Formats: sequence, C-alpha cells, structure tokens
Amino acid sequence: MRVADFDYDLPAEQIAQHPLPERSASRLLVLDGATGARSDLRFDELPGLLRAGDLLVFNDTRVLPARLHGTKRDTGGRVEVLVERIHDSGHSALAHVRASKAPPPGTVLVLADGALEASVTGREDDLFALDFGPGTSLIESLEAHGEIPLPPYIERAPDAGDAERYQTVYARVPGAVAAPTAGLHFDRDVLARLEAAGVETAHITLHVGAGTFRPVRAERVEEHAMHAEYLQVPAAACEAVARARGRGGRVVAVGTTVVRALESAAGDDGAIRPFGGDTRLFLRPGSRFRAIDGLITNFHLPRSTLLMLVCAFGGYDHVMAAYRHAVAAGYRFFSYGDAMLVWPDPGARAA
Repeated sequence: MRVADFDYDLPAEQIAQHPLPERSASRLLVLDGATGARSDLRFDELPGLLRAGDLLVFNDTRVLPARLHGTKRDTGGRVEVLVERIHDSGHSALAHVRASKAPPPGTVLVLADGALEASVTGREDDLFALDFGPGTSLIESLEAHGEIPLPPYIERAPDAGDAERYQTVYARVPGAVAAPTAGLHFDRDVLARLEAAGVETAHITLHVGAGTFRPVRAERVEEHAMHAEYLQVPAAACEAVARARGRGGRVVAVGTTVVRALESAAGDDGAIRPFGGDTRLFLRPGSRFRAIDGLITNFHLPRSTLLMLVCAFGGYDHVMAAYRHAVAAGYRFFSYGDAMLVWPDPGARAA
C-alpha cells in the first residue's frame, strides 16, 4: 500500500492542546471491525462494554521529564537535548540534540543552568551518545531539572498540570519520552468499576520513544524502517493472558504499545511468553494478530505507523471511514484527544 493511503484531512482546531478537566470525560468511538458499525459514546461507559473474565493489558511505563536546555561550553551555542534511552550505567544515554551545528565527539554540553554537564561521545544514526559523568543518576537528574516532552503538535510550553496529566494513573517504570496515550483516559473510578465488573488487568512495560512521532518518509508502506523500542513482557502478564484465554475472556490491549509488546512476545502457536528487549515489529494491513481481541487507542497522525496498525486490526476501510466520521463529528485528536475501542476485522486474526 501507499503511505498516502493513510492520509486524512484534519482541521487544526481538532488537535487537542490541553487535556479535559476529567480523564474519563473524553469521547469514545466504538468500531466493529467485522461490520464497520460505529457508536459514539463516552469513555466512562467502557465498563459496560466489557464482560466479566475479559482482560485489559496496560503499559506501565512512566514518562521522564527528558528535555533539557543549555549551551555548548566552548562556543555558547544553544542546544536542546531530549534523552531517548538511558543506558544501564545510569549516567550515559542516547539523545536527540538540537543545535545550529551537530556537536562532534568531545563537545561538552552545559545543561539546566549549569546543574548538569554532558560530553558527546559518539553518534548512533540520528541519536547522540552522551555521558553525564560517573556518579550521576540521570533519572534523578531529569526528575530534578528536566521538562516534560510534550508532542510536537501541542503548540505550547508544558505547564504544571502536564506533569500529572501526561502520565497514566498507573505509570510505574520510568523510561518513556512519550506517554502511552490510550491509558490517559483511565481514572481511579473507571478502574474500580472495571474491577467490580470482573474485568481483570495485567501490565507490560514498553518505553515509548520519540520515534513514535517520526514521519514515514517512504512512498510505500513496506519500505519504512520501523524504529526500535525497549519492552518487557513479564511472566505475570503471560499467565494473565493464558487465564483469560482459558475462561473464554477477551484480551484487550490499552494502546498500540501494548499491541506491539504482546505481538512481539507471541509465538507461532499464539501463546504469549516472557520477553525482554527491543522490538521493531511493524504491524500494517496484511499483518495477522495472535495476541489480542480488542484495542483501545487514541486517534493517530495521518500517514503514521500507529494509524497503519489500527487499520491492520480493524480493517482499512472501516478504520478510515471511522476517522472521517470522527473529524465530521468534532472528536478531539492525538495525545490529549478522544479514544476508540476497536473490535477486530475477522481477517486480521491469525488462524
């Protein structure tokens, strides 16, 4: 397929710039991938759409305040650093660095008004290797001095409210530079009502990278090289999926990150096994899904790999028609926008 097949027109005013006052007050578009039928609901109606014995799988990654501002020590040139991945050492990382000229190895960056210094030690593709010095806990330093990295389509500086609202209420494992946004709609009340309804939950961890916003520059879908993201699918999540399958429950992924994690951990027999490491899994029309029976997701950028994943699961024609409906009906789009619950196109399920 052509990447242009995943384009759609979106008025700028429908790109949500702020979250709603209440997480679960967002709208929920329910799509039946088998028939194309749609329903316009509210997110807080979700507990009534699931059954006792169903399983919701969440991504418990926590967004780091990963953006730092500063200068080059030698020239005084301004730089902006977005930490993408912290190494096991705890004091070195791969990062995006914006500057008038790319800093060569040996350049020292003075960040956060002098509170931090980082040496450029190399480069991996479009990421720079930075070392903040032995004894530095980079996670603690970012928590003290960093800025929440709002997506590029949110055209404002982050404010105090974003520190809470650009996190899920169940965020636990620091490491992401972008939120798993489908989870932003869940509040404590909805989670309690789901538990009371007999819906079980499990967690995986996938640290969302800035590559999630990277435009697809290829003309044909199959020519796109997927960015890598680090994930952990623990044994507890695998066991929860197996129990749900055993009792006839449905496995519903909360977000495209959960889909990629579970499908990366799925064997040819459909069983989910513990998995840790990077994934470059690219799910697009023609892919078959072995791990999930339903998907909760936000509305995604035109031409994005995330929209391609949703089209693969819910059926290209049905999903694109649903997007056109959402635009016409005034839904709010992207990270702070509204949500969809997608049931699968039968052709997307693995035999």
